[in-house]
Amino acid sequence: MAQHDRPDDHLPGHPWPGVQQHAGQWPANALLHPPLSLYVHLPWCVRKCPYCDFNSHEARGVLPFEAYVDALLADLDHDLPLAWGRTVHSVFFGGGTPSLFPPDAIDRFLQGASARLRFAPGAEITLETNPGTAEHGRFGDYRAAGVNRISFGVQSFDDDCLQRLGRIHDSAQAEAAVKLAQDAGLDNLNLDLMYALPGQALAGAEHDIERALALQPAHVSHYQLTLEPNTVFAARPPQGIPDDDLAWDMQERCQALLADAGYAQYEVSAYAKPGRRCAHNLNYWRFGDYLGIGAGAHGKLTLGAEQAILRRWKLRHPTAWLAAAGSPAAIGGDERITPEQRPFEFMLNALRLVEGFALADFEARCGLPQTAIEAPLATAEARGWLRRESGYIVPTPLGRRFGNDVIGLFLAG
Repeated sequence: MAQHDRPDDHLPGHPWPGVQQHAGQWPANALLHPPLSLYVHLPWCVRKCPYCDFNSHEARGVLPFEAYVDALLADLDHDLPLAWGRTVHSVFFGGGTPSLFPPDAIDRFLQGASARLRFAPGAEITLETNPGTAEHGRFGDYRAAGVNRISFGVQSFDDDCLQRLGRIHDSAQAEAAVKLAQDAGLDNLNLDLMYALPGQALAGAEHDIERALALQPAHVSHYQLTLEPNTVFAARPPQGIPDDDLAWDMQERCQALLADAGYAQYEVSAYAKPGRRCAHNLNYWRFGDYLGIGAGAHGKLTLGAEQAILRRWKLRHPTAWLAAAGSPAAIGGDERITPEQRPFEFMLNALRLVEGFALADFEARCGLPQTAIEAPLATAEARGWLRRESGYIVPTPLGRRFGNDVIGLFLAG
């Protein structure tokens, strides 16, 4: 999964300037339950990458796998009242490096979770994997546990780029890991790739895509390296990062290569073979609901009885979370998304999708009428950023290029 898309590090909301002036002017619509997903955060990694701003912690000594699974189930028990009677359509193990956890730990968690929640038949269950932690035989055991989708954090097939990124694997290990998963009968595979890397030329970005396509994954996440606050790269930027023009050329050329190979772009950084879009990520981008359990995990739940939308996040540090899991003390914070905040929150997700969104879904998932967004929609249409198609709002190519500006219109209300 593209690393900037994960919800575990979604910052809690804050008052959005400008929107409060509209408070109370819209008639109430009924909030309806969207599909529900389950996000499970496994926080440890072998080594923290210098570009990574996720809640990940370098492993020190023997990791407490059994205790952590016990704590995950206790955390889930505590949050279950928020989702009584609802069906889980997807599960995502993110990190950190979830593939550090042995298959029997993943199996025990999934058995416990499916005893507590109704899983939809054929629910998508994804495990993020670092190619440097792949071992022979493990993928078959993960599959037996119920994992049916693997997301590989490859990032590049250039060994020099991988070294500059601080990755623990090389290109040969990445290819071998993918083939191990395929040999184990797992064919729903995603490869994460980054571009605009330190020292990377256009030909290097193209070569990464060509190497990825040779492995025939079902899905490719392709995103630009960004220098996130509170990372090593932000404090000490690496030399040779491509400028904006070169990064744009890389993006356009790689998009063309993916399209020629039959991968349709359906989101800003996501490309898939027919029928292989990531159901879990689609639920985020469609403003669906998700339970978030584990250290630092974030959740978003529609509370039908209260006609409210709740964001909840857990304590970030694994030690603190482990000590409190299953009790209110494990909660880092709760926040209601007010009606005034919902248009921006919705658009922040939905306008990432190439297909856009149905106006009916906006009404159902925000509890607001279409009139709540009519003014910014009209502005975006006038600027050629969005268009209306049979009840859908669809970003234009120009709108996708200036996505932050489009979303900003809804921040202003």
